[in-house]
Amino acid sequence: MDKQLEPIITLRKNGQLEEANQLMVALLKGNPENGYYQFQCAWTYDSLGKEKEAVPHYEKAIALGLEPDVLVDAYLGLGSTYRTLGQYEQAKQTLEQAMHEFPEAEHVKVFYSMTLYNLGEHSKSMETLLNTLVRTTSHQGIIDYKKAIHFYSDKLDQIWS
Repeated sequence: MDKQLEPIITLRKNGQLEEANQLMVALLKGNPENGYYQFQCAWTYDSLGKEKEAVPHYEKAIALGLEPDVLVDAYLGLGSTYRTLGQYEQAKQTLEQAMHEFPEAEHVKVFYSMTLYNLGEHSKSMETLLNTLVRTTSHQGIIDYKKAIHFYSDKLDQIWS
């Protein structure tokens, strides 16, 4: 890990969010083209509930390029932040991009299902969430009913007579 980030991340983990944000903003001023620093700055703003301030940093981090394990989190952070700001279409597009690039990232699909819900796409939202559940759970009851849950995931409005 970058030695300059260690105290910032420690502060964030310890709940000292304002201090972490102030240090991150100062560090970023000297390194504005560092995508990872942009991502960390966005995260500090998000941690403070300052979603509007986080967005441009997520966007720049993604544009500058990130390692895959960080990029997926940047997409998730940006998509989730767009969603909390009521920018549902932008959230949907961002999370779809993440799912396209990282199809194994099941956690992204959960946030995608929340976005679909906000867009009124309730059936697709539930289908996504239920299928994610059956792919990722270790709970025995879910495993026992996996086939039925998957079968019904896209038939929630169907009535059998």
